[in-house]
Amino acid sequence: MDRTNRKVAREAAKDAKRDAGVFAFRDATGGLWVGKSPTLASAENRLRFTLRQGGGMLPATLKSAWASAGGEGFTFEVLDRLDPETPDLLLADELKARAADWRKRLGAAAI
Repeated sequence: MDRTNRKVAREAAKDAKRDAGVFAFRDATGGLWVGKSPTLASAENRLRFTLRQGGGMLPATLKSAWASAGGEGFTFEVLDRLDPETPDLLLADELKARAADWRKRLGAAAI
């Protein structure tokens, strides 16, 4: 990539709005897990990839549900989006608080 293209790509990344929020991951048998991400656009792919690779540090209940279903029947749903203008200093705390609220409301496990 030449210098001009790099500069254009860097500027586009700076101007892109943040898409942070809280999501639910459900299986067909009723299992429900709630997580948070500073990048909702890539959260589903990241989660599915991690599960296909063995689950890493994800909850054992999620890993076993994934294994028993063969990765089929899981749905990803965005529950809450943060304001794109949320300051970086507040982002992590706000995501944590909103995810805890959604887990409590839905009776879900944490991711």
